[in-house]
Parts: sequence; C-alpha cells; structure tokens
Amino acid sequence: MRSVRSKIVVGVLVLGLAGVGAWQLLPGAGSDKGAAIRVGTTDVVSSLDPAGAYDAGSWALYSNVYQSLLTLKSGSNTPVPDAASSCKFIGEKLTTYQCELRPDVKFSNGRAVTAEDVKHSFDRIKAINSEQGPAPLFNTLQSVKAEGRTVTFNLSARDATFPFKIATGAASIVDKDTYPAKALREGDKADGSGPYVLASFKPGTMAELKPNTSYTGQAKPANAPVTVRYFKGSAELNAAWQDRDIEVAHRDMPPDVLAGLNPGMKDVRYQQTGGSEIRNMVFNVRQGSPMANEGVRRAVAAVLDRSKVAGQVYKGTVTPLYSVVPAGIGGHTTPFFDTFPQPSAANAKNILKAAGVNGPVAFTLGVSVRGANVEEASEIKRQLEESGLFQVTVKPVEKWADFQKAYAAGEFHAYTIGWIADFPDADNFTAPLVGADSSMNNGFSDKGIDELITRSQSFSVRAEAANDLRELQRLVAQRVPVLPIWQKKDYVMSRDAVSGAQYLSDGTGVWRLWELNWL
Repeated sequence: MRSVRSKIVVGVLVLGLAGVGAWQLLPGAGSDKGAAIRVGTTDVVSSLDPAGAYDAGSWALYSNVYQSLLTLKSGSNTPVPDAASSCKFIGEKLTTYQCELRPDVKFSNGRAVTAEDVKHSFDRIKAINSEQGPAPLFNTLQSVKAEGRTVTFNLSARDATFPFKIATGAASIVDKDTYPAKALREGDKADGSGPYVLASFKPGTMAELKPNTSYTGQAKPANAPVTVRYFKGSAELNAAWQDRDIEVAHRDMPPDVLAGLNPGMKDVRYQQTGGSEIRNMVFNVRQGSPMANEGVRRAVAAVLDRSKVAGQVYKGTVTPLYSVVPAGIGGHTTPFFDTFPQPSAANAKNILKAAGVNGPVAFTLGVSVRGANVEEASEIKRQLEESGLFQVTVKPVEKWADFQKAYAAGEFHAYTIGWIADFPDADNFTAPLVGADSSMNNGFSDKGIDELITRSQSFSVRAEAANDLRELQRLVAQRVPVLPIWQKKDYVMSRDAVSGAQYLSDGTGVWRLWELNWL
C-alpha cells in the first residue's frame, strides 16, 4: 500500500513486527464520554471510493467505514470471517475460492448486503482500473460469481495469498446502488457496513465518524465517536499535539520528537513497533528517461548511503533496508547489501562506464511534501551529487493527489514513496512493486520476475516459497526498478485519558479506531 500499501501462514510478522515497545500506563484523567476522540495524522485520503485508492490514508478510513469478507484480528496473521460467515478454497488447485455471506450484514443506510454487492465491488475495481487503485493486487482474479449468499472467485493461477487480499481495504464491499460499475463515485459520501458511519468529510481537513449501530462482524462495537484530523506535515501534527487539539497522534510526528520519547514523560502513552513500512526510490524506466538505462539505476544504488539517511534525516527512527521485502517478513534477504556492500563512487563510475554513460547523469527526483520527505530528498541529492556522477533536480509536489498523478504520468525520472503492508506476506512487497502492471506506474516489467511472483504465490505453506523469493529479490537487486532505502518503526502517541490507541498499529494493517475509548 502506498504510504502509501494478510496472508497464508507467515508466522513471523505479528510476533516479530508488532512486538510492543514502550507503552506507558498512566492513570486516566477522564473526559466527557460523549465527546469525539480526536486522532491526528499526516496521511492523506485520496479517494473515498475503494476502487480509486491504494494508499495508507484512504485504507485507514476504509478499515472503519467499510467491511471486507475477511479481516485480521489484532495480533494475528490468519484471516477470519467478517462480512462472510465462512470462506475456503474449493479443491486442491487453489484457483477457486468461495465465501458464504453472513445473513445479517447491512449497509449503514439499512439495506442488506448481498452477494451481488460483493461481486459488484470486485468487478468495478477491474473495470475502472484506476491508476491510483488496487487492481494490481488482484492480478490473479479472473471472475466473480454471485449465487444466493455464495460468492465464488475464479483465479487465473494458484494464489495461496488470495484470502489475505480479500481481507484488505481493496476488498471493501460497496453498495451497488450508489457506486457506479465503471466510474468512481464522486462527492464526499461513503456507504459501507463497517463499525463506523462517515458522518462528514472535508478533504485534507477531517473525517467525522459515528458508531454504526447496525454493524455486525468480527470487530466489537465502536466505543466512541472519532474525529480524524488531517495535517499537512509533521510540524503541524506536532503543534496540534502540543496544543492538545488532538488526543492521539499517529503517522507521522517529527523524527526528533519520536527519538526523544521516553517512559518518564507525563501524560503520554506511546507504543513503538517494528513496523513493515518501507520507503523506496522508484525509477521511471520508460523510453527517454535516463533511468531506462539499467547501468544508471545500478550506479545510484552503488552510491546511496542508507545509514546516513536513517541517522541524519530520521534520527535513527528508521533502519537501512536492502531488499523490497522488509525484515520480519518471511523470505526476507539482503541482496542490495550483497551486491553493493559499501557506498562507492568508484564502483558507480565503473558501472556507468560499462553501461556506455559518460559525464554526470542529470535527472529529476519527485517527492511529496509530507513528513521528512523533502529533507530526505535533499540528503539523497547531496550524496549523489557529491559523487560527481549525478545532477539531481528535486521536484516537490504539495498535494498528494497531484503527486500520484505526476508519477503515474511519468513526469519524474525517479520518485520516492512509502509502502505499507496490506497483509504480512512477501507477495505484498513483490507483485505490487515490481510485477507487471505494478502500482508504481514506472514502466518496468521483467518476465523472469513475473514468473517467480506467480510461482511464489502458489505455495499454501508459505515457507516453501523461500527459494523463489530469494531469487526474485536477487533479480530486483540486479535490475533495480526500485531502490529500497529504509524500513520504519511505527509510533502511536496518546494522552492518558484515552485507551486503545495501541490497536492503531498492531502489524495487521487495520486501523482499529473502534478500540479507542475514554478512560
């Protein structure tokens, strides 16, 4: 999921990544239990329509307003029924998956959710095929059939990860009467069957959520109304926290604030988890871009010093990353470190020479103006230009939607972007990032990589995909369509009057606002 982003037996993510760090338990001061709990974030909701968004801010909202057939419990990596009463593969080929819809699921407008609504929800994702949408996640989905309360998914190839894909925001069930079949729904309304009703929405400002009294599913009923406030950047989020305009802060406070968290702080609860959010530099390999030359991409990889980015820009709140598959995810290896063990301008110069490239390579680097992104881009520019091999023009883009459109249109030679796991499996870091028709919209394709992605998806025992994943990651480090930079720890901060904030970051990718409550 683009920062943007559930699976078959990975076993390590929730225990390894979602291990709780410091969580300071302080006595609650109490509050008006009828008031909304205010949650602050720098994430952006790019679309209220699940067919039009594949980013963290949008999916965080979807977790609360919409329902999927399956979901993940907090602290678990096994999909469980939500809007469905049961789901299973039919036969041993792993190409037919079937779900029975619960009989008591209703949209917030009172209409019963039907199997036809589920089919409609998936069909329109493929039909609309939005450049910013989740269609690449369903690369194996061939067709959907609805009969009674039964929904049958026919897959083009074995895909053991499919249950996890339909436990994500991409599989949000929408009302077929209000969401067009071949176009995104316009306006600031959302009709779902999740724990909350979207009472009002102001793009870039706030979302007001009220408990959905008709909700039935895996989650418990919402405890309190919630107002999500969206801030332009980390400084604005921190100012709201300091001014007590919010009770919860998540994604992203300034690095120096996070680095200074300690158990002795008063009126602060905080959680630090390992996290599966990563950040990559994505290369536009279309014809005419300097990054179409593989040697240029490899030379950038040979120069970049991730440790300096992590230490100087992020104050140690991120760790260097050497593969598109992050540490803690089954199958993770370190091919970029194996290939480029030390930053070396001399090595990069030799790579460029072998690729027939002379003189400094000039290119544009697109960046979304959020968090520490601009500072990060400045550090990357400094490192590359210091080598004498590159001339980098950083192009900041103010609005997230404009940034998405710009990189999809190929307006940058490279751009930096975050990625958050939709579900804890290596497949979620390979198919959407480097597979054919990837969400990165960078023009890259590689037959060998695609074959490995397809084969790795076929193993129901995920550990058996390890060899294919190792080779896949090696090929990515050789071709360098994307360059991994860092992996991030995740932090949630809350005032002592609020409980449940730890559930906003539990390794599952589900933003459980319904767990929040006044003490």
